[in-house]
Amino acid sequence: MTIEESRNSGKRLELIRGTYPRKIQIGSLTIVASLEKDPPFKVDAMAMEEDTFLVLSAHRTVYDARKPLIKVMTRVINTQPRKPGSVIVQERTPLRLLAIVHDLNEEPSWRENWVTRALEGIFHEAERRKLRSIGIPFLGTLHGTMERRHFLVLLLSSLERVSLYHLKRLWLVVPAGTSSKLFDVFEGL
Repeated sequence: MTIEESRNSGKRLELIRGTYPRKIQIGSLTIVASLEKDPPFKVDAMAMEEDTFLVLSAHRTVYDARKPLIKVMTRVINTQPRKPGSVIVQERTPLRLLAIVHDLNEEPSWRENWVTRALEGIFHEAERRKLRSIGIPFLGTLHGTMERRHFLVLLLSSLERVSLYHLKRLWLVVPAGTSSKLFDVFEGL
C-alpha cells in the first residue's frame, strides 16, 4: 500500500520496529534516525565531522602548479588550527556546521569532551539562528573509533544540558549497516 492509498483508505501506516527511519520524541524535539540515502525531511543545516586543520572537508581538486610556491608555502605556514570542540558555520544552503572533533596529530584523533562540546555548539548555533531542523551524523565515529552507542549517550546528555526552543526536528544520519537495535538506548525517554 502506498502512502497515498493509506491516506485515502483512512488506514495508518505504522513503523515496523527494527527498520529505518526510527522516530524518537524528546520533549518538543523529534529525532528521526535514517540512513544518509534516505533523508526524512529537508534540513536547515547539516553538521559534518571535521578536524582542526579542516582537512576532512578540504577540496580534492588539483590547483594550478604555476602558482608561485612562496605563496602556497606562506599560506600553509600561516594556517592556524581550529579549537577542538568548536563549530564553524559555512554559509551555504543548507548551512554547514563543521564540528571540530578530530586532531589528526593525536591518537586517537578524537576526544569525548570535543564531541560533547561540538554537539552543544551545534545546538546553540541552531538556536541562535532559529533553525527548525538539522542533520547530525555520528560524530567521532565516521573518521574516528568512537563507538556508535557511546555517541548516542553523548547526544542524549548534550540534549539534557541545552534548552531548545526553535529546533524541532533532528535527522540523525545513520551510517549504513547500523542495526536499529542501537537506538534502544532511547527507550524509556
